Order: sequence, then C-alpha cells, then structure tokens
Amino acid sequence: MGAWPLRYQEPLFRPPSEADALILQVTVGCSWNRCTFCGMYRNKSYRVRPFAELEGEIAAVARLGWAPQRVFLADGDALAAPAEFLAEVLEAIRVHLPGVQRVGVYGDSRAILRLGAAGLARLKDLGLGIVYFGVESGDDATLRAVRKGATAARQLEACRAVAEAGVKLSVMVLLGLAGVEGSRRHAEATGRFLAAASPTYAAALTYTPVPGTELGAQVRKGTFVLPDRWGMLQELAWMLQAMPDYRGPFFANHASSYLPLKLRLPRDREGALELLAEVLARRDERLLVPEWARGL
Repeated sequence: MGAWPLRYQEPLFRPPSEADALILQVTVGCSWNRCTFCGMYRNKSYRVRPFAELEGEIAAVARLGWAPQRVFLADGDALAAPAEFLAEVLEAIRVHLPGVQRVGVYGDSRAILRLGAAGLARLKDLGLGIVYFGVESGDDATLRAVRKGATAARQLEACRAVAEAGVKLSVMVLLGLAGVEGSRRHAEATGRFLAAASPTYAAALTYTPVPGTELGAQVRKGTFVLPDRWGMLQELAWMLQAMPDYRGPFFANHASSYLPLKLRLPRDREGALELLAEVLARRDERLLVPEWARGL
C-alpha cells in the first residue's frame, strides 16, 4: 500500500458528516483560538502550511491509487488562509484527484466576510462545496461572554455571503452555552438566527465542559451553572419554538445529545415539540442517552 502520505499535527478534527473524507491539513490550529468554551486547538500555534508540501501530499495520494470522493480541509478555520493559497490547493486537488466531488472546510465569520460572496464563488468554481460554520449562538450577550469575536449580525451577514456564493452551509449551535441564567434568551435568539440565516443544514450540539478552557474552569468552580440534561432539552424546545419558518434539515443527533433527533423542518417540528414536552414532563432518564454513552 505504501507509506502514509499525509503529515498531521494532532489532534485532528472534522465534522461527523466528513467521516469518509480524505483530511488534508492545510492550516495548523485556529487563527482566532480565543473562544472560552473550545479546547480543540489550544496546543497549536496557527500557521498556514507551505503549498509545496501540500501539493506533494495530494500527488502522493494519487500515486497510491486512492480515489476519495470528498476532501476536508483542516484545521479549525482553514478558510482563514489567504485566498490565493486556497485556490492553489483546490486546483491541485482537481488536477491530481479528479474524482473528488466535494471539498469541505471549517470557516468563521471573519474568514467568510474577508472572502465575500465573490471570493467564495471563485473557490466554489474550483471545487469548494460546503462551509461548516460554528455560529454557537444568535444572542449577542452570549457571544460576548464566550469571546466568539463576532456579533450575531456579522454572523448572519457571513451566512448570507455563503448562500449568495452558491456554497452549501452547515451551521452549528451549542445548547447550554449561556448557562442557566441566560438559557431561554440564548435558545430563542438562536432559533430566530437560524430562521433568518436559512443554512443548508443546521445542527444543535450540547455544550460539554472541556478541561483546560476558561468556561470549563468556571463550571468546575461553580461560577457558571450549566443547565442539566432537562435544561438542555428545554433549550432545544425553546429553539424550535422560535423557528416556525425554518425550512430544511435540522439535526440534534450529535454524540453530545441527550435525545437524538434528526428532523426535516417545518414538517417534523410539531412532532418534535410534542416529544420534547412529553420527555420533559416525565423526566424519565431511561428515555435519554446515558452520560457514559455521550461524547464531545
């Protein structure tokens, strides 16, 4: 089979939907890396890898006879790399791996708005098919508290730029991110944000404290009170109630979820709200994913 041709600086992350993708680490770390809840790239200094290295890896994959249909560009916000560099990487993938049908990437509002709709459309023409955007919340107070570095309005502008470019957009939000105190405000604002943003896909993950992060330390000290499992499900219900006009897939079936749901909205909205109301009324832990089976 030959030696493994790809060089990675661990840890390496990718969205669940990119499980079968070839991961190409075009950048290392996260260019922002200040969010209080995230520990994914704390051990890395952000840098863009040399294009010559990456082209060599892509060519080596082709020489081994691999024929991936999807490629995911890591690390945390690879879309923040220079536009010309990204164009070169996408062109190399197209030349050496012509069977690739879609290239995906993590991106945040800064990277998306720097490129703009026109820049994203150019990358789409070269093979970029989907941007994964961790919005986290549609509530400005929550975004400030977790040092997201963007307002809800800027994040909405970024979502619309991706749509205008014709690139698919997958948006992630986090249940529990505002604690018990801001729970309802965060959930309802986030539901309204998703309805306004109208992404291709939306997913609600459940916040889990991460050791070595500021928010994780606050949870441990008791200065930030996290909603319990029922509180997380109540947030999900509030979120769904606030997005009656949302159309498209909505997932709450991440490994972190207490009650996995895979919905097509608005078709499944009322049924999901009825289920959540029943589960919250019964408070039967046997209906939920046990703590030991949950993941980040």
